[in-house]
Amino acid sequence: RLQAAFDPFDPDAIRRARADRLGRLGLSAAKIKTLKHIARELGAGRLNLDVLANEDADAAHATLTALPGIGPWTADVYLLFCLGHGDAWPAGDLAVQEAVKVGLGLATRPTAKQMMPLAEGWRPLRGAAAHLWWSYYRVLKKREGIIAPAN
Repeated sequence: RLQAAFDPFDPDAIRRARADRLGRLGLSAAKIKTLKHIARELGAGRLNLDVLANEDADAAHATLTALPGIGPWTADVYLLFCLGHGDAWPAGDLAVQEAVKVGLGLATRPTAKQMMPLAEGWRPLRGAAAHLWWSYYRVLKKREGIIAPAN
């Protein structure tokens, strides 16, 4: 909806857009604030998405999470799915955590902090590992739905 509402869809258009217009497109006040901040950073050249895609994953993650309104999960998922970064690691993703728990035979689901050292051996392809863990999670959920006892 956002992209369709602006022609051209670029940082200047978002920066100039009124908050009430953005709100009518379904954005919350917090998302509007974040979006406008990102538009200012892009417009001023302080944020370069092409550079970000080629940075070390940890540096790119730090750059994104330094932006107001962008948390660790959002940064990692953006790096993976929007910029195609091969080493982004969504340590806070609950599905990945659950798949790692089952796949590695852990007693409890690891926290985001515990997930970081678990993924070190997969560098520089932690993003590929994340995709594999998501696929494994989908298989687990399908299997659970078939064999779970009815209570």
